Amino acid sequence: MAPSSDSRTNRKAADAEPERPPPLAEVSRTAMEQLEELLGQPAESVSSCARGEDGGWHLTVEVLELRRVPDTMSLLASYEVDVDHHGQLMGHRRTHRYERGRADRR
Repeated sequence: MAPSSDSRTNRKAADAEPERPPPLAEVSRTAMEQLEELLGQPAESVSSCARGEDGGWHLTVEVLELRRVPDTMSLLASYEVDVDHHGQLMGHRRTHRYERGRADRR
């Protein structure tokens, strides 16, 4: 049985819809996973995010760099991460290192 003209019209309309960018939660998880893979260290959280002019995202990700006992003495680092509009990591740089138990002096 041949497809009706209505189903062909609906399929064309669906094909013409612009691709939706992934939700921010998914972008954050993907960026953390990719950064972990690059650094070989666990990413713990995203502490900030902002939309870039190019449609991508600028995230700050907190990474556990050195586990110590007690845990309040563990070393963490903040990384600025650039992610494209598809959620793929484009670049990163470490901006700050600190002990988990220390208050931020900024």
